[in-house]
Amino acid sequence: MLTSRTFLKRTRAGSVLKVVREHYLRDDIPCGAAACSLCPPRPDGSPSALEERPSGAASSLCPGPHYLLPDTNLLLHQIDILEDPVIKNVIVLQTVLQEVRNRSAPVYKRIRDVIGNPEKHFYSFTNEHHRETYIEQQQGESSNDRNDRAIRVAVKWYNEHLKKMQNEEIQVIFLTNDRNNKEKALEEGITAYTCEEYIKSLIANPELVDRLACVSDEGKEIESGKIIFPEHLPLSKLQQGIKSGIYLQGTYRASRDNYLEATVWVHGDAEENKEIIIQGLKHLNRAVHEDIVAVELLAKDEWVAPSSVVLQDDGQNEDDIETEEEKENILKTSDNKSMLRPTGKVVGIIKRNWRPFCGMLSKSQIKEARRHLFTPADRRIPRIRIETRQADTLEGQRIIVAIDGWPRNSRYPNGHFVKNLGTAGDKETETEVLLLEHDVPHQPFSQAVLSFLPKMPWSITEKDMKYREDLRHLCVCSVDPPGCTDIDDALHYREMENGNLEVGVHIADVSHFIRPGNALDEESAKRGTTVYLCEKRIDMVPELLSSNLCSLRSNVDRLAFSCIWEMNHNAEILKTRFTKSIINSKASLTYAEAQMRIDSASMNDDITVSLRGLNKLAKILKKKRIDNGALTLSSPEVRFHMDSETHDPIDLQTKELKETNSMVEEFMLLANVSVAQKIYDEFPEFALLRKHPAPPPSNYDILVKAAKSKDLEIKTDSAKALAESLDKAESPASPYLNTLLRILTTRCMMQAVYFCSGMDNDFHHYGLASPIYTHFTSPIRRYADIIVHRLLAVAIGADSTYPELTDKHKLSDLCKNLNYRHKMAQYAQRASVAFHTQLFFKTKGVVNEDAYILFVRKNAIVVLIPKYGLEGTVFFEEKDKPTPRLDYNNEVPSLTVEDTMLHVFDKVKVNVMLDDSNIQHQKIRMVLVEPKIPGNDVPAQLSTAMSSNSEPEKKKKKLQQ
Repeated sequence: MLTSRTFLKRTRAGSVLKVVREHYLRDDIPCGAAACSLCPPRPDGSPSALEERPSGAASSLCPGPHYLLPDTNLLLHQIDILEDPVIKNVIVLQTVLQEVRNRSAPVYKRIRDVIGNPEKHFYSFTNEHHRETYIEQQQGESSNDRNDRAIRVAVKWYNEHLKKMQNEEIQVIFLTNDRNNKEKALEEGITAYTCEEYIKSLIANPELVDRLACVSDEGKEIESGKIIFPEHLPLSKLQQGIKSGIYLQGTYRASRDNYLEATVWVHGDAEENKEIIIQGLKHLNRAVHEDIVAVELLAKDEWVAPSSVVLQDDGQNEDDIETEEEKENILKTSDNKSMLRPTGKVVGIIKRNWRPFCGMLSKSQIKEARRHLFTPADRRIPRIRIETRQADTLEGQRIIVAIDGWPRNSRYPNGHFVKNLGTAGDKETETEVLLLEHDVPHQPFSQAVLSFLPKMPWSITEKDMKYREDLRHLCVCSVDPPGCTDIDDALHYREMENGNLEVGVHIADVSHFIRPGNALDEESAKRGTTVYLCEKRIDMVPELLSSNLCSLRSNVDRLAFSCIWEMNHNAEILKTRFTKSIINSKASLTYAEAQMRIDSASMNDDITVSLRGLNKLAKILKKKRIDNGALTLSSPEVRFHMDSETHDPIDLQTKELKETNSMVEEFMLLANVSVAQKIYDEFPEFALLRKHPAPPPSNYDILVKAAKSKDLEIKTDSAKALAESLDKAESPASPYLNTLLRILTTRCMMQAVYFCSGMDNDFHHYGLASPIYTHFTSPIRRYADIIVHRLLAVAIGADSTYPELTDKHKLSDLCKNLNYRHKMAQYAQRASVAFHTQLFFKTKGVVNEDAYILFVRKNAIVVLIPKYGLEGTVFFEEKDKPTPRLDYNNEVPSLTVEDTMLHVFDKVKVNVMLDDSNIQHQKIRMVLVEPKIPGNDVPAQLSTAMSSNSEPEKKKKKLQQ
């Protein structure tokens, strides 16, 4: 059956166009119920989704067998309920799916996953193409009202259809939280309940009530309490305001150190207004970290400077706004006009970035209370108020909570309990928490993905050798950290007959195994990067590739992609060529083994001679880079030594970098630069490159002031000037001072990012002082390198292109995901180190160590302990205790506590211990010992500069480049 709709449309040219839309209706669409004799079998021959006799939780409202049919709003807001194993036999209408897809891509993906799970018995019914359930939109009827009516028509059809086919009655229950829709359904004789009514009727599953999203009438909530926040403007007004320049749109980024401060990075705005400061509860106006918001700039006389006070939300007086106002009064840092920054207030939310959050329940002190506060693991996320009957059970557990809404009269957003992950402090639980919290895809690879792996045993065939050069005769070797199984690069060196030198970098040819568009490729693109934790790694590609077929192990033939240079003895490149190749590594060495060979007077075999030649050239290359303005920055890197049985950290050791670390790094950097230039020359619009933007001058303020306080001058007008002034910044009285300056310099840097050459015009890599750069040398652990390999293969005629490879918009979207995944991987790695640091100090008791002051704040100092690579914030005020006299000087910078002045880079002594008196707030405590100051015995806020020994040191800092 065919229906059509005709309407007139005016074109841009002003003419009128008649449009006819055809809509096909069918009478052979099955209802999805098992053993239905009235419906034809499913076209693909698969079994029906809905059970013949619906099983599931017993409902006091619907004691008989029944199917559930939710409307759009219920599915959008109660997806956590629908995902629960108890909820089965649900009919999801095409109308509902289409609306969900338009309104929330994450929820749409989740419901599609549920529909694909055969154990859930969810059935997607194509009601919009079914002859008896399709309806036309009536004149004057809104699209929303038409869709609500279509859902009710489908419910009625199902109930009538099921009566015809069943001996015993099966009912379809309509679930909706829309009051009007429910009333109309009841008037039409449809059995309808709200989600809350139905879930509370499940006698055997009372715990499901906790998972109900708290979706209520905001107007009613405002009447019940004092209005705290201004009203958000509607989206239509925000869009008009942004278009006219009244408002600015940007990404809201909450502060880690001050819960009453945030910044908004404006999208595509003038450079001087790139970052806007937001201060104070009302100006923050219920925005959550990473939301897209609309901001109104305040008048210049209301602009403020970034706050230097550390403020943590203790959650004790959750609705005590007077206390909040007192805290806001201490935010102002300086009256110096040069410190003031553009300041604004949030006037509306363009797009929420809410997700499930990990953390712990802060149980209410009121006896038998059902309302409690949830404390997220991420300090940038506000506490969330939830209702639960399981507070006693959930106390001390790591749980997941979702935000449902944030009324204007509430200090905190409302939310609901989603899942219990396990006991806080348990290693498996904490690992699961940090992976979820940082959105790291970590589920086992699916069978669909694994099906695209090569069948074992695998060997190189004649077909594989096409467009490939046989380099197995070369003396190739790899240099890596001990225990490294995913060896993705190797080197060779030899003297040529003409007296010049040949140097080659050989990279695992992962793109040979991962072909564009299949499930393996899509999963690798989604993961984006391998994530290294202290005890494990989350691979980007399956282990068969990462640790076997793509790993350039010694004495086995391996497929590679080679970058080969002809150089003179001054490391000047005379010729560069790229080739797909087959290699056979002659040795897999550790850094220590390679260094021992180079230093040994008795060893002169081919491998050792090659290493010496490579090392000599690498020193020349490094000097050229530094002379050109490349930065050599520093961060204390510490390795954990694990107990072989318990896997607890038992010792820490500072990483000692050898010449061989630098040797490998130099050739990896050189290969990345050479490949970047080649793919850009061939694909000026479609090259995947990596840039490191120069920091804005204001970023260097803290560095310049800190150096000046030690009578040193740091020039920041160029990377070269910065590098040269850092080299000169030495103090005989403080040998660690130069390292501290370099650590502080890293904090001033911008994040390096991937981008598509056709979508940007600034290619410069500031840190490397290179006009162009990319990632080519780690395709086992970075998806960006796989794309670069594909571009390079097409450029040299070794492979064919495909549409997505030369679509700059799709490549730009891919880069956004890769940048996000790399950032999240870094955060996850730091969180893993922080947790293992707590485990380490748990058995150590009190440790007395030397530390250096990195930053001073209005009420605290941030110290670094080099031995542990550990940072902590030592506070000088504590709730319910007298606060010492504090005098903060931003210009020096310094903090005077009572009569003791503390400067940036001062050496101090601290006691370090684990404060586990409350597992909810378990953290490292630091106490200043020298100089002794009253009032500093306050738990420190832990951060860390340490890296895990699970991350291969081999990556020679290239993962940070």
